[in-house]
Amino acid sequence: MNKPEAIDQLLALLRSAKRRGEQLLPLITALEQSQPCDLNQQQAQLEGVWELRWSSSKQPYLQVQPWLENLQLLLPSTGQAMNLLRLTGPAGGLGSIAVLAELQLQPPQRVGVRFVKGGWIGPRLGPLQAQLLPALNQSFPAWLDITLLTEQLRICRGSNGTLFALLKRPELDPHSLLPRP
Repeated sequence: MNKPEAIDQLLALLRSAKRRGEQLLPLITALEQSQPCDLNQQQAQLEGVWELRWSSSKQPYLQVQPWLENLQLLLPSTGQAMNLLRLTGPAGGLGSIAVLAELQLQPPQRVGVRFVKGGWIGPRLGPLQAQLLPALNQSFPAWLDITLLTEQLRICRGSNGTLFALLKRPELDPHSLLPRP
């Protein structure tokens, strides 16, 4: 199977409700080896909103559920990032759980992450938005190695050994999701 076919197959699996690790892992491994990411050339592709579609983690907040959006905003151009958990459907407007971070690109593949705030972001009411985001004291280095990056797909491995597969959500504006100061 050539690379475009492998990417198309992986995208189809990630979009389906029946994605399983034993189907995904061989495709992911082959694609990571076929053309590794180079952030010197691909930084612009990293920018945007990404949705977690599969994770090797057993943590409940890293498991894909139909009632929960697990989003990651990456803005390397401004050094910002945010992990965002929110309910799907009408209840999604009630609030989200967020962790804000500072990013530092360390090409060719590594992105350094320093978590700075975390908590709850409420609904927007005009220019106002309720939020409870206390400062975090991150005492450990965190990073992501971006192992495959296309316009639609991002595969990465985290500092704890977790493998992630994410799909880009181009219809979402990362700046509109960030909490207002």
